[in-house]
Amino acid sequence: MPRHAQPLTLSDAETQQLNARVLNRRSTQQLVLRARIVLLAAQQWENRDIAAELETTAHTVGVWRRRFIREHLAGLEDAPRSGRPASLATATVTKVLTTVTQPPKGRTRWSVRSMARHAGLSKSRVQQLWQANDLKPHRVRTFKLSKDPQFAAKLWDVIGLYLNPPQRALVLCCDEKSQCQALERSQPGLPLGMGHIRTRTHDYVRHGTTTLFAALNTLDGRVIARTETRHTHVVWLRFLRQIERETPPELTLHLIADNYATHKHPAVKAWLARHPRIHQHFTPTSSSWLNLVERFFRDLTEEVIREGSFQSVPELVRTIKDWLAERNRQPQRYVWRAEGAAILEKITRARAKLEEIMADTSRTAD
Repeated sequence: MPRHAQPLTLSDAETQQLNARVLNRRSTQQLVLRARIVLLAAQQWENRDIAAELETTAHTVGVWRRRFIREHLAGLEDAPRSGRPASLATATVTKVLTTVTQPPKGRTRWSVRSMARHAGLSKSRVQQLWQANDLKPHRVRTFKLSKDPQFAAKLWDVIGLYLNPPQRALVLCCDEKSQCQALERSQPGLPLGMGHIRTRTHDYVRHGTTTLFAALNTLDGRVIARTETRHTHVVWLRFLRQIERETPPELTLHLIADNYATHKHPAVKAWLARHPRIHQHFTPTSSSWLNLVERFFRDLTEEVIREGSFQSVPELVRTIKDWLAERNRQPQRYVWRAEGAAILEKITRARAKLEEIMADTSRTAD
């Protein structure tokens, strides 16, 4: 008769921790394999069945089953290795950590391999040193500091509308997403399936663009929208009239917008003067991130536009409208959570650092 594996049971806490290890993108392949072995063993799977499922050997499954039964979660960790741990000369470590901030001539940054050749180390050792010191030369963050002299006042005005909106009023975050491209992939790609990821061609045919005007209701997340071929002040006025028609007439409207010229056109100002229930609030210059509608545009880009393939602009417009209709049936509200004081403190530090860098650059040039 075949031998049956020793039974294994898990507590709720152990099950939760093992599942977390499997889902954690930072877990090593070895730890994920061990966790999956234990999870399947707890479901009364035999070793040979687990080995076939996870493409390993029955011996490996047996080892980690017994280790877990004996030591629980601690048994899945690697045992400490004997011998003296490897050490590096202080000068070598200093070289790797300081040189990384000074790109080689003709390049914008060091790579793991180029630094390994430069320092005479293995690429894995360089990677360990960078990771231990939180150095990531392959990553870059974009930024732009606002030079608006009324930055603080506009910041508090917009955040105040998010956190403490006026009574009997609607706060609408408005903007236009221009240059929505109708790109058609040159060949159809494979859909997602077991064992392979989705595919798409790198090349495409451009069929034109459209502009989406959107007004995000901060109260319930619904969106008033329209598409246009251009984004002039005439079209912006057309959108304002649509907002007025599609909102309850007894409510005051507070529109948050950026400083695009069409939003401040004399014709727009004249129209607003004739419609006193509509008030415009402007984000600081170069601070469109304050407008919650930008978060909505990101969802639209990721879920509809970026990975879609459209044979014409009308097809793109229909797809956007269908997505918007479905979203408005089950709207998602975006909640502002950042503290205004923390934002101002961060910007003050950034400005001071930028001025320091510019001063150093000026002295070097002289």
